[in-house]
Amino acid sequence: MNDTKWTLIRLMRMAVGCEPYEPMTLPEREWKEVDIQICQQTLTGVIYCVVNRMSGDVGIPKPLLMEWTLKAEAIRRFNAKMNAEAARLTRWFGERGRKTAILKGQANARLYPHPDERQPGDIDIWVEGGRDSVVKLLGDEGVLDTKDTVSYHHVHLNKNASGIAVEVHFRPSSGNYNPITNRRLQRFLEKEILLSESCPEGFDVPTCRFALFMQMAHIQRHFLSGGIGLRHIVDYYMLMKISSEEDRRFVASQLSRFGLRKTAGAVMWMMSELFSMESDRMLCPKDERRGRCMLDEAFKSGNFGWYHENRRKGYWQTVISGILIPIRLMGFSFQECLWINVKFVIYIIRTIPKRIKYRSLSLRYVHEE
Repeated sequence: MNDTKWTLIRLMRMAVGCEPYEPMTLPEREWKEVDIQICQQTLTGVIYCVVNRMSGDVGIPKPLLMEWTLKAEAIRRFNAKMNAEAARLTRWFGERGRKTAILKGQANARLYPHPDERQPGDIDIWVEGGRDSVVKLLGDEGVLDTKDTVSYHHVHLNKNASGIAVEVHFRPSSGNYNPITNRRLQRFLEKEILLSESCPEGFDVPTCRFALFMQMAHIQRHFLSGGIGLRHIVDYYMLMKISSEEDRRFVASQLSRFGLRKTAGAVMWMMSELFSMESDRMLCPKDERRGRCMLDEAFKSGNFGWYHENRRKGYWQTVISGILIPIRLMGFSFQECLWINVKFVIYIIRTIPKRIKYRSLSLRYVHEE
């Protein structure tokens, strides 16, 4: 692990309370390399929080520090908007008789020492009622993004004046690719999400038990099909910190049944390696081989794999990379990777008529009227 990566890890540890704040005097060049990494990992606000609390001159170039300051302030303002919008959506659906819960994102931010410094993405809100009922409600109210395709588990709302992207989930999780373990996981999550409770920010959040399963599945799915970043791992650490022994014991007992055991082993290795988590808080034994593989990919590809070299080469290189990633990761989780490729072949076959209709190999910019 090079100096820049180790510096980022130390800053992350300080941000979540694993290490005391202390100055880290680095050469200007290394701070610039750290800046590249924290941008790719969407950790600017969290790391700025640490640097801002350090005493003394730590060698950060003034222009870079000013840039971080401006970004951190923008993140704080955006978090306030996100929380307000999440609360508004909760009220809006509640007025229409629908129970909701905010997934990941703003629900995770609440767990951080400084919640307004976690860099947000979009709002993921689960809405009670199932696919047909939820899509009909959104269509009748005129808030559905009609250009968007309804996916397996969610649909997008039209962006309002706030410009915030909102995914409305009619299933609590994108789940696994393996249909057998996915069915078991979804059944549990559909029951557990009904236990969601309100929080001071004005929206409902799922139980810790739900979040531990759902976000482990989220990490697994994105890692095997595109990439994850360190923000996902920091989020999971914050969940582990608040989890009860009873929650951890239950989650540990169901990991294999829900198809998450191998990924959990990798994540537990990172909990230990990055945050010095005690072995008695682990969900399962650490898996160093898979953990190193996941950590290396996170550093190489950045948040959701957006900084992988093939993503910068063009559309078709990205498509080819998406095919090759699960093949390359067969040794990580054979069954999940096998089902990724099976479902890709099924998708190609199903969309042949549409490709013929539009005379295009790519459906990237094709929208049904």
